[in-house]
Amino acid sequence: MADRGTALAVYVPGSSVIHRLPAGLKLLALVAAGAAVLALGSPLSAGIAVAVAALGFAAARLGPRYAWRGVRPTWIFLLGIFAFQWWTADLSRAVGVVGSIVALVLAATLVSLTTRTTDMIDAIVWLLGPLRRVGVNPDRVALQLALGVRAVPLVAELAETARQAQYARGRRGSPRAFAVPLVVRALRRADAMSDALHARGLDD
Repeated sequence: MADRGTALAVYVPGSSVIHRLPAGLKLLALVAAGAAVLALGSPLSAGIAVAVAALGFAAARLGPRYAWRGVRPTWIFLLGIFAFQWWTADLSRAVGVVGSIVALVLAATLVSLTTRTTDMIDAIVWLLGPLRRVGVNPDRVALQLALGVRAVPLVAELAETARQAQYARGRRGSPRAFAVPLVVRALRRADAMSDALHARGLDD
C-alpha cells in the first residue's frame, strides 16, 4: 500500500524491474515518450503508448486497479476534450488526443508509484548539473518537476475522494457537488505542501 503520510507520498515499495530502474532513466523515458506521443497525436501512436504503459504496470507488479485509479477521476475532463476535438476536428483527432492524454497520465502515475521523491529529485539535479554555469538552479528545477510529476496521481486521488463524497450525498448529476470539494481539497493539500516546503527552507 502506498504511504499516504505526506502530500507527496504515493510511492509503492517494490522490487520489480521498473522499481529498480534508475530514476533518471525513467524521467528521460517519460519526457521522450510524452513528446513523441503529443507530436504524433494519432490514434495508433496513442494506442501503442497506452499499451506500453499497461505493460509497464504489469512489469512493476502493480495491478490494474492502480492504473484505473489514475485515469478514472479524469473521465469528465477527457470527455470534454473528446467532444471538443470531435466538434472542431474529427473523430480520429479526438481519439488521438484523448488517447495521448490517457497514456501520459498512466506513464506519470507509473513513474510516481515506482520512484521515491528523493531519487527523482537527485536524478533531475544530476541531469541539470551542467546548467549551473548559465545560472540555472538544478535543485529548484528538480523540486518543481518532481512536484509536477507527483501532481498527476495526487489530483486523481483527490478527484476520486470528491467523487465518492458526491455519491454519498446522492448528488451524482451535479458538477458543482464534484468540482467545489475537489478545489477545496486541492487548495488544502497545496497549503500543506507549502507549509512543508517552508519548514525545509525550500520556499524562496
